[in-house]
Amino acid sequence: MEILILIVSLLILIETSILIFRRFHPKFTNNKRKIYIDTSALIDGRIVAVAKTGFLEGDLIILKSVLLELQLIADSKDSDKRARARIGLDNASELERVINVNTEIVDDTGGLKKVDEELLKVAKENKGAILTLDFNLIKVAKAEKIPTLNINDLALSVRNEFMPGERFTVRIKEKGSNAGQGVGHLPDGSMVIVEKAANKIGKEIHIELTKNLETSAGRMFFAKIIKK
Repeated sequence: MEILILIVSLLILIETSILIFRRFHPKFTNNKRKIYIDTSALIDGRIVAVAKTGFLEGDLIILKSVLLELQLIADSKDSDKRARARIGLDNASELERVINVNTEIVDDTGGLKKVDEELLKVAKENKGAILTLDFNLIKVAKAEKIPTLNINDLALSVRNEFMPGERFTVRIKEKGSNAGQGVGHLPDGSMVIVEKAANKIGKEIHIELTKNLETSAGRMFFAKIIKK
């Protein structure tokens, strides 16, 4: 009997130790930042595309008060507002199906009248960030030292630095995949394919960009040779 009690006690001790280990060990602790999404971000169709890339590091949180605000707008007499609000509700549902991020809908019971006030309150309490396109909300959040994420800022940072019609001097490094093409690189490292430059390998030539192509592997430009 004493041996049985000893075995049971050891099993309880082992199970308790495992639970404590899982609770406090970094590997088993959810240290992800919470990102609170506001109405303006949900209405913007780019949010789902950004989430699918996996660039949003953190748990996406949608407050029920935000969804309620969208529902109220969806019942508006303004047809444009109705359409945008319904897009926002669809995006909220779509985000829950994105496998790259964990999306949660949280029942906020703060009792505050304004949704923006509730977002600021919960983000500050949980040391989270606010994903928004609302300029005024961003200003208030910065004053409160709450981090913000703006899809417009992301779009500006990855937009094309170079445009068709611009001219550069590049060194042709190798032949292209098609006959007559030469391959070089622009100042930012982007690949540029130059027509009729296969015989210019190792030489610096003057080119004019004709078009660009966005791919999952990066930006690719096409160009033609010009005289200096």
